[in-house]
Amino acid sequence: MSQLLSYDDVVRNLDDLPSLPAVVMELLNSIDQEDIDISVLAKKVSHDQALTAKTLRLANSSLYGLQVKVTTIQQAITYLGFQTTRNLITAAAVTGCFAETHCPGFDHKGFWRHSIATAACAKVLARQMRFNQDYAFTAGLLHDIGRLVLVSCFPKQYAEAIAYRNEHDCYPLEAERAVLGIDHVVAGMALAEHWNFSDTMRLAIGGHHEPETPGAGFLAAIINVADAIVHALDLAGVADGLVPPVSTVAWTALGLDESVYLQLFRETELQFEEITMVLLS
Repeated sequence: MSQLLSYDDVVRNLDDLPSLPAVVMELLNSIDQEDIDISVLAKKVSHDQALTAKTLRLANSSLYGLQVKVTTIQQAITYLGFQTTRNLITAAAVTGCFAETHCPGFDHKGFWRHSIATAACAKVLARQMRFNQDYAFTAGLLHDIGRLVLVSCFPKQYAEAIAYRNEHDCYPLEAERAVLGIDHVVAGMALAEHWNFSDTMRLAIGGHHEPETPGAGFLAAIINVADAIVHALDLAGVADGLVPPVSTVAWTALGLDESVYLQLFRETELQFEEITMVLLS
């Protein structure tokens, strides 16, 4: 068995992770600023051509159903608003940021497919709940980002956790705690801190497995339900079999009826295909 890890071990290794483009860090840092000059940021983003191309493809996807084709970041901001565009830029940057790590048993593409499906589902749920859809989409995309942190920083130990999970047929969280001493929620919180995510995002990442914890916030409940739905629909096509337990508190808090869920499943599947083509191509 390897040495057990602590939160501090994760924090010490964060500087070795790939960093987000400087302009994305600036966007994340300015999340609560009102007086930010949008045109300056739009200009900065457009210097990064790969990031711009991905962001615009997302903006033009059926996810937003725009009647016009947007061809610049500035246009995207005009039609979708600053908040939405910023979240799309973050999505495009984060999915392109982590290289595939050599960690036996870890399915990098499958990881992102699951994250994208959760983002799509969370966005549809949020619309039903009249909750901020951009926050839901981004939190869905990043809810398991701690797994990438662990895989990137501790590939050997994480491979052992995957082997443990397969052997004991348990949830990833249990395997991570048993083998590493910490889990992907803790690692996700460390990265959220390091990358200056907003408190809303941090709470959602930290609470998505236990949204009934006091103070976890409503977004954690949305992500908890979206995560379970996506596992049940098996959109990511990952061989981990077990559907995570849905928090009864979260399920009840959303209070949606069966017909709404059937519609939600269909919509999630359609959007998932399209976003996957954009973000993982």
